[in-house]
Parts: sequence; C-alpha cells; structure tokens
Amino acid sequence: MDIIISNSSNDPIYLQIVSQIKAMIMSGELSPGEALPSMRNLAMQMRISLITTKRAYEELERDGFIETYTGKGSFVKAQNAEFLREENLRQAEELLRKAVDKAKMSGISLEELADIMKMLYNGC
Repeated sequence: MDIIISNSSNDPIYLQIVSQIKAMIMSGELSPGEALPSMRNLAMQMRISLITTKRAYEELERDGFIETYTGKGSFVKAQNAEFLREENLRQAEELLRKAVDKAKMSGISLEELADIMKMLYNGC
C-alpha cells in the first residue's frame, strides 16, 4: 500500500492518509476484508508518529471504511453500493462547491458554468 505524504499540503498528515486509503477502497484497489498494515508498521514505514496513524485509522473506522479487531488488526469493511455512491456524491459536491465559489469570484454566470459542466461531462 503506497501512501504519499506531502509536506507542502495544507492538510494534516492523518487526513492525507485517510483520503488516500478511502480512494484506494473506493477504487477497488483495496478489497473488502483485506488487512491494512498495523498502525505501528505504517508509522514506522512512513516515519511518522504512531498517534498520527492511530488518528487516521480511527477516522476511517468512524466513517465506515474499515473495521478494527483487537489483537487481529484493521481490515477493509465490506461496502454496499449505496454507501459508495453516497461517498462519491459527497466528494463531487465538495468539488462542485469549490468550482461554484471560483466561478462567482471570477464573474462566471450560472449559465456559463452549466455549459462548461455539460461539455466536461460529455467529454468535449
């Protein structure tokens, strides 16, 4: 499992870990039931604090992406299609909000923005 931490990112390290593991799960790169590295091993591999990896795993578990069993480790949780769709929708909304904010700041009208989105969606 390759996780890349960027020192120039505005996101804290634990959130960078969370977002990359979520992306791997949602893309199918990590399969349901697949074991994640132990918190200690991940911390050693990445040369970061154990507390940081613990916080990342807790967030992933809270969001329903992994399950942790005492003495056994953390595993990718089986996701239902509706959960994955909802997470993708949430991420799309977040990106669209940024696009809308930028469009408003730039004086781009709703109609122009909608035209751009239609072109992008249709692959033009």
